[in-house]
Amino acid sequence: MMAYENPFEDAHLQIPKEEMESIVLNETEAKANPTREESPLSSNQNPNPNYSDTSFLDPPSYADVVFSPQSIESNGHNSTISRSTSSSTSEFLKISVTNPVKEQEMSSSLVPGGTTYVTYLITSITNIPEYGGTEFMVRRRFKDVVTLADRLSENFRGFFVPVRPDKNVVESQMMKNEDFIDQRRAELEKYLCRLANHPVIKKSEELRVFLQVQGKLPLVKSTDVASRMLDGAAKLPKQLFGESTAGVIDPNEVLQPAKGGRDLLRIFKELKQSVTNDWSGWRPPVIEEDKEFLENKDKLQDLEQQLSNMSQQAESLVKAQQDIGETMGELGLALVKLTKFETEEAMYESQQVRANDMRNVATAAVKASRLYRELNSQTVKHLDKLHDYLGMMLAVNTAFSDRSSALLTVQTLSTELSSLHSKIEKLEIASSKIFGGDRSRLRKIEELKETISITEDAKAVAEREYERIKENNRNELERLEKEKYDDFVGMLKGFVINQVGYAEKMAGVWEKIAEETSGYAKDGS
Repeated sequence: MMAYENPFEDAHLQIPKEEMESIVLNETEAKANPTREESPLSSNQNPNPNYSDTSFLDPPSYADVVFSPQSIESNGHNSTISRSTSSSTSEFLKISVTNPVKEQEMSSSLVPGGTTYVTYLITSITNIPEYGGTEFMVRRRFKDVVTLADRLSENFRGFFVPVRPDKNVVESQMMKNEDFIDQRRAELEKYLCRLANHPVIKKSEELRVFLQVQGKLPLVKSTDVASRMLDGAAKLPKQLFGESTAGVIDPNEVLQPAKGGRDLLRIFKELKQSVTNDWSGWRPPVIEEDKEFLENKDKLQDLEQQLSNMSQQAESLVKAQQDIGETMGELGLALVKLTKFETEEAMYESQQVRANDMRNVATAAVKASRLYRELNSQTVKHLDKLHDYLGMMLAVNTAFSDRSSALLTVQTLSTELSSLHSKIEKLEIASSKIFGGDRSRLRKIEELKETISITEDAKAVAEREYERIKENNRNELERLEKEKYDDFVGMLKGFVINQVGYAEKMAGVWEKIAEETSGYAKDGS
């Protein structure tokens, strides 16, 4: 199960040269207005003793380059976190993942050193009554997260269960080990926070066990696909050639999709049913009749496409702002070097004036560059909501797939029952033509009736599961619609406020330069 790739990751504005950070922007120096008459200066005298060879400008204060109105905190990137406290009157569950530690795999291997793995400290704070406490700390490895995700996907079919991070085996080999561990830590924290924000999953026994139980995770691990297929292959001969009831679907197994692999005969039957539905033109005994659901499904497919397009445009915007900031920084560096040259080589008063004006423009360019950097950081935070919803669409599609799978199981069992009843009718007709009946046919009829009884039980269970998944889908769609509205309004509001705020700051920087250099306009007129 793979998470959606975030197009905004690592989209941070980098100043192209390290010396940008060492620039000194000195704004406290008095702004003298020397006359513009040509007057020679002593060649061995530094016209401005405040200048040094390595630094000309003091860095702007943090307040100069950061715009953070209070309203953004409640409407911006952290809206998903605050939702967990506002969705219920006072219940909350906050999860953090910290302190990754490498540990040695305990095994009977004769190879010295063995295998190492990484565990993460997972801290949860909550006031949900089901947890029976307020703060818990456990250590978990990535394999435990995989087990948790598997249990949730099995037990919460029809819900929009957040998709866990991918294993990223190739990426782990290509990246520096520390970088990969920190990236995985951040991904795990984001995933667990999404689970904590889900109104149903946050109270689930699976999540509580994961967050509370010390030591080895007691959740049942999933069997790998290869092992399940081998088990299914071992059962297949008995299902085909054994007792008549051997090939009947167990009522307890219909709660899970056939694709698990343990029952190959069921897989073949459902595959046949699917092909019949698609190609034969025959109307299946049970169909999807919820028109509202079908309309919502089509709308969400369109939404996914629109989100994908919007995400690409947002990525282009982030890249454009990054390029502008870097270019502005390079301009500032060039002006600093030119200012230094003019200062050192100045022979006339007018050269000193020009150097002073260029110094002011360099200051403004560096400020603008840093403003763009901070603006870009805020833009990524707000527009990252698009990526969050693209990731959610994977969970939505999985929930809809659960519904389709459950419906296919009901259709397959209905077809199976129809076939069994047809066989009994044929056997009864054939047996009635023989005086006293045909014992072998009568025995076969009794076996088929037993098979019908088991199949009817399985169908009843499958129908209840299908209705349960439909109800889960309905509730989740209502929740998604409400949260989507709140999140998108918050995203747009935060994005617009930041764009306006930083634009005003940048305008203020250049307005100040326009005032300081207004003398050139007067001279030109």
